[in-house]
Amino acid sequence: MTTAYKFLTADGRGVFSGFAWPLPQGRPGEWVEADVATCRSGVHACRLVDLPYWLAPALYEVELDDPLETLSVKVVAPRGRLMRRIDRWNETTREAYSRMCLARARELIDATPDLADWAPPPSIELWEAARLGFIAARIAEQAGGIDAYLEERRLQSEWLVEQLALD
Repeated sequence: MTTAYKFLTADGRGVFSGFAWPLPQGRPGEWVEADVATCRSGVHACRLVDLPYWLAPALYEVELDDPLETLSVKVVAPRGRLMRRIDRWNETTREAYSRMCLARARELIDATPDLADWAPPPSIELWEAARLGFIAARIAEQAGGIDAYLEERRLQSEWLVEQLALD
């Protein structure tokens, strides 16, 4: 068994699949099973380092059954169940993450003025946490290449792990 994390919509549905997950109600949710066909079927989840790539309104700890397929920004298993909702991932934390990413994007632009066209628009909504994280990482990539992109995503992951008290 492996512990990982799963972002879902506010009502507990898969962001891409629309699948309604059995939610934990004081105990783990029911097991979900699917044949593994990467990016098509299987129980997809993320490791701590993958968190910034999959942001959505609700975050859950998920228990995955082996065998686990590890990919660049996610893991896939034949079976999994939601163990608990991570309550610290809430409106306040999402806004704080968005502010951090927005500040980071502006810091990167200030250090590399020729990338001013990459700056987030002044009217960007703070609830767009995933978009702001992506923008900051893409600015880093434009300034320093793919390694800078990956480093920016690593820093975002570290921020999330610390703020959400995950291990």
